[in-house]
Amino acid sequence: MQLIRNPFLLMAVLLLGAEVQAAVLPEDRFDLLRHEYDGGGMEIAGPSVLVRKSFADKVAVSANYYVDEVSAASIDVVTSASPYSEKRTEKSVGVDYLHGKSIYSLSYGVSKENDFEANSAHFDLSQDFFGDLTTLRLGYSLGKDEVFRSGDNTFSDEADRQHFRIGLSQVLTRDLVASLGHELITDEGYLNNPYRSVRYLNSGGGYSFQPERYPRTRTSEATTLGLSYYLPWRAGLHGEYRVYSDSWGIDANSWQLKLIQPLGQRWTLESRYRRYEQGQADFYSDLFPFRDASNFLARDKELSDFESTVIGLGIGFQFNKENWETFDRAGLHLWVDRFQFDYNNFRDIRVQTTPGTEPLYSFDATVTRLLFTLWY
Repeated sequence: MQLIRNPFLLMAVLLLGAEVQAAVLPEDRFDLLRHEYDGGGMEIAGPSVLVRKSFADKVAVSANYYVDEVSAASIDVVTSASPYSEKRTEKSVGVDYLHGKSIYSLSYGVSKENDFEANSAHFDLSQDFFGDLTTLRLGYSLGKDEVFRSGDNTFSDEADRQHFRIGLSQVLTRDLVASLGHELITDEGYLNNPYRSVRYLNSGGGYSFQPERYPRTRTSEATTLGLSYYLPWRAGLHGEYRVYSDSWGIDANSWQLKLIQPLGQRWTLESRYRRYEQGQADFYSDLFPFRDASNFLARDKELSDFESTVIGLGIGFQFNKENWETFDRAGLHLWVDRFQFDYNNFRDIRVQTTPGTEPLYSFDATVTRLLFTLWY
């Protein structure tokens, strides 16, 4: 890729998440990640371990183990159920095969918790053209979920999911790379949460609850445009805009900016800002006028009209020693993201007042990730 004359541009493009990938296998590495989420009454934490190894410069295999320890006392839980704790584990294996300017990737994963199990398989193809300046990507994923309800041995259901994706990246100048991607997702089966309820006005002037009821099919599409630019002071700037729509009537859009700034030869400083806006689903309501007001009913705040912002900072450090025999280098990275969620038609019913006049709900959340990596 001769037009990318400075190695910091290529590093910035890859780290910023632009959809650019030359036809080379991923590096051999060991990752140990600690992630934490705290916000809106939810606390989630756990480790993730990834091991990747290549053979004969043609094949790379990987394995990942991921854990979420969840303690939930969110507004959805405390207003219609009891706080709970659970553990989710996810295991996956993958293989990448390099043939000429093409990379074929296949992976399989299993995720389990006490009332949910998901199995998924993924296939991706990446092909370089025109002197490695253009990259085409194709992908397909197939998933099967099994849904249960704690304390109810009579309830079980399933959902099937398919995910189609296509993307194209292009080196436009020696300092600018563009990418365009499109996704199509189809879901069929039990698509709602078995614990959630909607509320409706009753004859006494208050409100009562009944279970949510969703359609059993959903089709969604998303298109993402990205630009990555190498700045004169060795920094990489990445901008991205994404639009989304689905058959449930949800329309959304988001944009974000990321900046990666190398500091010397070992340190890297990162920052990002993301803005997201979403309209509500056709069958969503914070307060229905009466019981069974429509064929489908939802009060999940994630299907409401809301907006969010994310401000994130990260810092990384890489080092090596001449007497290391097994490892090439090591790195330590820390990212902290601060989220703000504002819901425009989901109300905080913990406040006792006339139904439909409760204050609108909002909350903050903090996500922390600490990653230790060994390259070998």
